[in-house]
Amino acid sequence: MTDGLANTINNLKKKNEAIIKSIPWENRPAGCSDVVWRSKLNPIIRRNHIPISNSIFNSAVVRFGNGFAGVFRCDDKVRNMQLHVGTSDDGLNWYIEPQRLKFKCEDENIGQWEYGYDPRVCWIEDRYYVTWCNGYHGPTIGVAYTKDFVDFHQMENAFLPFNRNGVLFPRKINGEYAMLSRPSDNGHTPFGDIYYSQSPNMIHWGRHRFVMGKTMGWQGTKVGAGPIPIETPQGWLLFYHGVLNSCNGFVYSMGAALLDLDEPWKVRLRSSSYLLSPQEIYECVGDVPNVTFPCAALYDKPTGKIALYYGGADTVTCLAFCKIEEVLDFLKKDSCI
Repeated sequence: MTDGLANTINNLKKKNEAIIKSIPWENRPAGCSDVVWRSKLNPIIRRNHIPISNSIFNSAVVRFGNGFAGVFRCDDKVRNMQLHVGTSDDGLNWYIEPQRLKFKCEDENIGQWEYGYDPRVCWIEDRYYVTWCNGYHGPTIGVAYTKDFVDFHQMENAFLPFNRNGVLFPRKINGEYAMLSRPSDNGHTPFGDIYYSQSPNMIHWGRHRFVMGKTMGWQGTKVGAGPIPIETPQGWLLFYHGVLNSCNGFVYSMGAALLDLDEPWKVRLRSSSYLLSPQEIYECVGDVPNVTFPCAALYDKPTGKIALYYGGADTVTCLAFCKIEEVLDFLKKDSCI
């Protein structure tokens, strides 16, 4: 860890933690009727934010201390897929550690680094858990935890290869940890459904259940879970990505679903129309064109505001906003179930 990361983390800890930092927020632009709208500051993190980076995208952000922290996908100029730690006072202006995150792992069989990408971060009980697409003879779901964003302890991989998009629920369900994932293959997967799994100890995963698969249009090729699900009285609100296979390649858009609180493999509502699709230049032009890929959501329960972090064109990190009641109302009117 460099002095830069140590200083930013210490500053977040030293501030009065009784003061809850507001999440990033912009009101809906005049004349806009969209349920989800983009930040006027996009992209909030550009591809060359740190000297070694080719691109910074598909990253995870959470509250930490009196600010925010996260794990960022930073593909370097060799085009290695790497994970880096980031901290921010306001969720908009980020310090990203220039050195790759290095996990502490007692078992060298799983601790040898191949690659890592598309992380999620989830607070459960007394620590932050990190899940990511981990290279272990092919892509699978790595699991680690941290309490301070300094030391990260790698645990067992959740599943055998091939799997991606491992997303934890923020509390135990029926007494067990719960995770969504998308079994896949070793390449640019032309298929993919969302499954639910449980674990008594965050190591041994089973009781796998099908959640949902592809349908039509913008989600006609594959789907995958996005940010950590948000608990509401009506159910778990899940933002997810869907993929359309166009004549110019894959197109990644974002939708939402409402999962049952006690049996989250049961989908109560699911959006027929997308909530966000590649339309801006930073979403349409980049290393992988036509991608809006949500990975993190900051939810302010008292106001119902949600700040959504998403990757644009596999190149930059972007931000969008919505209100939870409006998303739930949209689902009730637009559901394809």
